[in-house]
Amino acid sequence: MNKILALYKKHKEIINYLLVGGLTTVVSMTLFYGSTWTFLDGNDAIELQVANMISWIGAVIFSYFANRIFVFESKETNILKEFIAFVSSRILTLLLDMGTMFLLATVLHINYNISKIFAMVLVTVGNYIIGKFLVFKKKDK
Repeated sequence: MNKILALYKKHKEIINYLLVGGLTTVVSMTLFYGSTWTFLDGNDAIELQVANMISWIGAVIFSYFANRIFVFESKETNILKEFIAFVSSRILTLLLDMGTMFLLATVLHINYNISKIFAMVLVTVGNYIIGKFLVFKKKDK
């Protein structure tokens, strides 16, 4: 048990990021698929992007607070400034997400469910890199 705890402590940030990322994925997919299965048509290019935006907004709000608290343990006192930086950085990966969905689902006619999963993998990697090095960077003491 001590070895597992030591391993966790050594890789705490990445392990917590993967856990938070998994929960963020659940939030995002619930909103995306909930939208496309209930009131939006995933086969319509515009409605597909609307569903993408709904899932993005919900996931970004959840992800900010979860990453701030559990992953990067931010001590930033100006939460509004940090939140704006976080949302701004996520706009970059939103564009990656939308571009991937447009290319795969609309242009190449790959099933939008499969396209969304592929897009989410790309976005997750991009979000970690941006979060770690631009938004929640550690301040020198």
